Amino acid sequence: TVKDRLPCLNDTFLKSLAAPRSFSVDYQNDCFRRDGQEFRYISGSIHYSRIPRVYWKDRLLKMYMAGLNAIQTYIPWNYHEESPGRYNFGGDRDVEYFLKLAQDLGLVVILRPGPYICGEWDMGGLPAWLLNKKDIVLRSSDSDYIAAVDKWMGKLLPMMKPYLYQNGGPIITVQVENEYGSYFACDYNYMRHLSKLFRSHLGEEVVLFTTDGAGLNYLKCGSIQGLYATVDFGPGGNVTAAFAAQRHAEPHGPLVNSEFYTGWLDHWGSPHSVVSSAIVAKSLNEMLAVGANVNLYMFIGGTNFGYWNGANTPYSPQPTSYDYDAPLTEAGDLTEKYFAIREVIQMVRTLGPIPPTTPKYAYGTVGMKKVGTQLTLCFYELTIKKLFAFGYVLYRTTLPVNCSTPTPLSSPLNGVHDRAYVSVDGVAVGILERNKAITVKVTGKAGSQVDILVENMGRINYGKYINDLKGLVSNLTLGKDMLTGWTMYSLRIDEAVSQGLLGETKPTDPPQPAALSLPAFYEGSFIIPGGIPALPQDTYIQLPKWRKGQVWINGFNIGRYWPTRGPQVTLFVPANILSTAAPNNVTVLELEEAPCSSGPCSVEFTATPHPECNSPVKLQTAPA
Repeated sequence: TVKDRLPCLNDTFLKSLAAPRSFSVDYQNDCFRRDGQEFRYISGSIHYSRIPRVYWKDRLLKMYMAGLNAIQTYIPWNYHEESPGRYNFGGDRDVEYFLKLAQDLGLVVILRPGPYICGEWDMGGLPAWLLNKKDIVLRSSDSDYIAAVDKWMGKLLPMMKPYLYQNGGPIITVQVENEYGSYFACDYNYMRHLSKLFRSHLGEEVVLFTTDGAGLNYLKCGSIQGLYATVDFGPGGNVTAAFAAQRHAEPHGPLVNSEFYTGWLDHWGSPHSVVSSAIVAKSLNEMLAVGANVNLYMFIGGTNFGYWNGANTPYSPQPTSYDYDAPLTEAGDLTEKYFAIREVIQMVRTLGPIPPTTPKYAYGTVGMKKVGTQLTLCFYELTIKKLFAFGYVLYRTTLPVNCSTPTPLSSPLNGVHDRAYVSVDGVAVGILERNKAITVKVTGKAGSQVDILVENMGRINYGKYINDLKGLVSNLTLGKDMLTGWTMYSLRIDEAVSQGLLGETKPTDPPQPAALSLPAFYEGSFIIPGGIPALPQDTYIQLPKWRKGQVWINGFNIGRYWPTRGPQVTLFVPANILSTAAPNNVTVLELEEAPCSSGPCSVEFTATPHPECNSPVKLQTAPA
């Protein structure tokens, strides 16, 4: 036997090897139990979908060294099934690899697979193609919605089952839906269906739970028998009162704050959200003092690369950065808040060493040149029934009458979702914007070509309006008459950028008014010296005097920029998309007015983000 060969192994150790792993709720002692022992987690939220795969280990290690013994993550349905039945779990979407990394570092996992996640993510993680079914009621017992959910969960949950704690993996608990008590439907049959669905795929042993706001009104529709009810609330409030709401739904069992807010989200046009480190630390200390389990949301926010950001109502889209004023910046840097939280946790746990901050590099100024305004190079025609998924759509028609004097082109039902760039015969004339600008004045002759480039700024992710259609969702009028005869084109811009198609045509632009130009592409490149072991490093790109648009580097969609509205000014550029072996190509789609019309123009790569409040602390002055 093993014991005979290795007599130094005692009976207790051998029994632990043979004992089945277990994780459960102990209602008698108001705690969780892991392998029979009392267990309390101090967790942090991290969204793998907002962090490049090459940095998952770095971020998880920094979380572990802060004193966390658990992490919490969402699985965005639309990130893995962008079109029906076509699944993507490779590369940055390899959630199984992410779970293995967490386990290798000694972290257990709280999994939040939705189907709805909110998370300030486009449409709360629900795929936009669900809206192809007119009048579908999302997050309800609607048969079309349920059929899609069943199929998706039938794919996802069997993948997750081997990673459950009792099966040898890191997943200790699994959330069903998300803050359902905040949704108008209040459909108990829907929650019952999900509960049975999760059990059928994951088994009876796994701890399933719900999360809702710390109020009885939220728990009324969000909690359901058979799912352990937890609450979420931020710092600075009454911890006792918040947990009293949970006790109304769960008289016994562990106290759990599933989303303890370390910061808050940003919106374009609003100040950057900042939450005091001292207040966060004080409330965390109060929760730990009463034995509560806590998940810090977010511990690292990350970045909304591409088009993945969400929006809130009244329509307010979130920026590219999801920094969240979290303990780790979107670039994974240690902040003052990181150390404040670490000091609290070290009163209840032994901590490891402080990890280093990832270095940054300022690559300097890169000159940019216009390569074309003929966006139709990248368009393909849509049928009227085709859903507008992400990015941009061009609507084209002609003026039905002469407009010799400025005539109002209007969206009387506020049907521009979300921002539209209007031109007549190749001359930019104005911008329509959801809830903000519903009329522009146009002139032209009958038969003049009218182009309206509509930008999807991100779907609403929270509340009753998540069924957020994009494009022109209601008719436009010219004067008192409805405009008709539209042809629609969807812009395949990411494909065009990656294939280098933008430089094929360089048209001569007609004269433009000073305030606004046609949307246009600009390109530049820079070389990173080879032979230096430390390069490439992370960096930030800023676009001084540029107004609004999208940036790609080596074909990777960094995200949206809008420094004229803010608060975000710099965009995070991870080192993994940069190259020392070839020139690095920068592509910009400027939608309003590039600074190039008045002379040479450029973008700049800097080692420091803006605003400065997002900057990391200096380690040499940080607390031990």
